[in-house]
Amino acid sequence: MIRALMVFFVLGLSLLPGLAQAEKVVAGLSAEDIGITASFDGSTVILYGAVKRDAPEPPGRLGVIVTLEGPLQRVTVRRKSREFGIWVNTGKVVVPQAPSYYAVASSAPLEKILPPALDALENISLPLAMRAFAGPLGESDTRPYAEALMRIREKGGVYQLTRKPVKLVQGTLFRADFDLPANLIEGDYTARIFLLRDGNLIDRAERPIRVRRVGLERFTYNLSQNQPALYGLMSLALAVFAGWAASAAFRMLKR
Repeated sequence: MIRALMVFFVLGLSLLPGLAQAEKVVAGLSAEDIGITASFDGSTVILYGAVKRDAPEPPGRLGVIVTLEGPLQRVTVRRKSREFGIWVNTGKVVVPQAPSYYAVASSAPLEKILPPALDALENISLPLAMRAFAGPLGESDTRPYAEALMRIREKGGVYQLTRKPVKLVQGTLFRADFDLPANLIEGDYTARIFLLRDGNLIDRAERPIRVRRVGLERFTYNLSQNQPALYGLMSLALAVFAGWAASAAFRMLKR
């Protein structure tokens, strides 16, 4: 009897992975490499995918959530207060790792398809994503700084709950559009896809996006970072030459 129970137990364990993977995410990107040039004024990234099934679609509400996260930055948030008629800095908090860009798109409002427990585990919504990278925010004196940073970056368009929801077609195909701003930070970006059924996480996937300066912009950026003295001398020489050229052209026009 005990041996038979052990056999059934082992068989059950062997079937669990198959059940867990009854639905899987298959996704791709319209662009995995984005080049920043002097004329770069933003870009649009399209994430498209499908739900792969090994069996008929199970019952329950299907939900898809996609996040796009930029490289992390060290940010100092300062608080200003009016003292004796003058605005001065009266406090600051250093956020060691804040995403330079963060956007969320979903097939339905997050509060309807995303359980709080899953949000706390995966840091999907904007407040929790920010909290995950900002360090311990339980203290009342640091929370306002993180909230202020979120407000500022939401206003600048780099933190967003996108107005373009995930388009889900017949419970199988989906698509999410992200508008990247012109002030995009160079680095490695990550798109995360979460597949949910009745609030339970069925599958997740990640796709990388590389954002790099190209051409002359990359040369000058690398020069400014690696050889700042030479970059400064070149900038000074260029400014002197531009001034001399403008003066020479003005003298020719006067003749």
